[in-house]
Amino acid sequence: MEWIVVFFVVAVVIAVLFVKGSNKYSYRIKGPLFSPAERSFLGVIDAAVADTYRVFGKVRVADVLTPQKGMSRKHWQIAFNKISAKHFDYVLCCKDTLKIIAVIELDDKSHNKAASKNRDKLLKEACESASLTLVRFPAKASYSIAEVRQSVADALNPPIEETR
Repeated sequence: MEWIVVFFVVAVVIAVLFVKGSNKYSYRIKGPLFSPAERSFLGVIDAAVADTYRVFGKVRVADVLTPQKGMSRKHWQIAFNKISAKHFDYVLCCKDTLKIIAVIELDDKSHNKAASKNRDKLLKEACESASLTLVRFPAKASYSIAEVRQSVADALNPPIEETR
């Protein structure tokens, strides 16, 4: 009788190890990369800047920004973790070199939620600390390509304020 119990325990242990050892996970395609509003705006922003810039969408913030050197490993990791799971809606790059010129966020009604406001604040502060231009557009039913082009130009070349 004892050998049956021992055999059963060994069989269970082997089964558990086999299941734990098989790290195969299943995945599925989530669906479209952009919401309908984001896809629509991508067409507009592409048309507005196509002569000079190239637009990439849904780029991870940590692929654009990295924490500054000089902080402790612990603080660097905390700073990295704050941005690692976030993305920019669009990244504007130099057409020839793909140097990052600016990032663009499309603000729909979800940006009114507390979590989104905290995310928006984090992105704003991160971009400011890196001297990276962040351009925000409110989501709306339609856009003028000329107005979007002008908004991007104004953000990249802000008018010089007179000092008194």
